[in-house]
Amino acid sequence: MNNGDTLRKLLRDADAKGYAIPAFNFSDIWDFKAIVEAAEEEEAPIMIASNPLVVAELSPAICAGFGLAAMKQAKAPVILHLDHSFKTEMCKDCIDEGYPSVMIDASKYDLETNIAMVREVMDYAKENHVHVEAEIGKIKGKGIEGDFKGGDFLAAVEDAKALVEATHVDSLAVGIGSAHGFYQGKPELNFERLAQINAAIDTPLVLHGGTGIPKEDIQRAIKEGINKVNVGTIIHCTYMNNLRAELNRVGENPYTLDVMKAVYPKVKEVVKGWIRVCMANGKA
Repeated sequence: MNNGDTLRKLLRDADAKGYAIPAFNFSDIWDFKAIVEAAEEEEAPIMIASNPLVVAELSPAICAGFGLAAMKQAKAPVILHLDHSFKTEMCKDCIDEGYPSVMIDASKYDLETNIAMVREVMDYAKENHVHVEAEIGKIKGKGIEGDFKGGDFLAAVEDAKALVEATHVDSLAVGIGSAHGFYQGKPELNFERLAQINAAIDTPLVLHGGTGIPKEDIQRAIKEGINKVNVGTIIHCTYMNNLRAELNRVGENPYTLDVMKAVYPKVKEVVKGWIRVCMANGKA
């Protein structure tokens, strides 16, 4: 069975070979199916992530059931991940259910509190070799607003070093100007700050808010040290927009399986495109 050690190995391989592990958010079994099949067809290592809203709605046990079954049966490396938990208790609940990877996002707090929360999760995760991701700086969206091009939205190099040295966290999401959701105008990533952080710490780095970032900027970020790229909004919107269109086409008395068999391949194609953007295709 895969565990956090498998992910640690994959992230190091990505760093050595110049690609990134794409992490895709799922909402239910159908976009989950699309993501796993895309990974298999592209022969790519991926992470499949449940955000706290999905975990709260479905339960850690059900999300873990999806993920652990896929990790066992998929023909490509698939790692289940808890994305952006703001609470240590949810991280612990997911670890108890068998998640091999969790993220504790305490970036909205001061550095001391951030470190303390990461340590708490790291201590709990240690026994089962669970991979832990943390965050420094802020990613706009999901309740985080403001001028995210500067100020405390950018990850400070010294803060990144301090958090890694104090916690030995497995991977670190860094605020470099990306945002959750769709962008208004072209996103402006701070590649200089990314390069500085990458030079200062030997920890896999994560880019959140992949949707809407141009391919060339994603790939430049990978060259500057990003080892994992999160993609969520485009998955959800592709799913819902195609579901709406298919229901409108069918009209009255739609049958779930017929509708979803027409919808989920559209999601799969988007996932496959992002796997290629991350240059993870063929890396399984």
